[in-house]
Amino acid sequence: MMDEIIKPVYESLIFQFRGYKVMADADLALLYDVPTKRLKEQVKRNIGRFPEDFMFELTKNERGELVANCDRLANLKHSSVNPIVFTEQGVAMLSSVLRSEKAIKINIEIMRAFARYWALMKENEELRQEIVKLDAKLNHSFKFLLDKIDALHQKTKEPRKPLGYKTNQ
Repeated sequence: MMDEIIKPVYESLIFQFRGYKVMADADLALLYDVPTKRLKEQVKRNIGRFPEDFMFELTKNERGELVANCDRLANLKHSSVNPIVFTEQGVAMLSSVLRSEKAIKINIEIMRAFARYWALMKENEELRQEIVKLDAKLNHSFKFLLDKIDALHQKTKEPRKPLGYKTNQ
């Protein structure tokens, strides 16, 4: 089964809301091969395992943003129930609530996707810092060149001796 699912797909299921990287309940239910309603039931039965930083319900505006960013969740647009999203820790906690063999395997792959996501974010930060350093170096070089050009212009503003034949006037 794991060979059938393309691993980069997991990374495309991760969104950012309220400063957390999260996955939607509908996506997780699809991955775990359970109805979304059953997943939510199991979570509610074990609500003590899911504090606010593990799982939270999206607001109506956040739901609209999620639907706008993700075509596969378009059926949520007219839903009366807001989706629940799970942070990395919440996804890990789901494996203890959903104890099937498939849930465990899928959970391992999702954890790997989060790890790759964080590694990519770290690489981007290092790249950004290198670009800032390079930009500062280029700015310094351009300033040096502009100063030299200005110095040349200052020298040329001195009065010049006339060239050519002299006339007695």
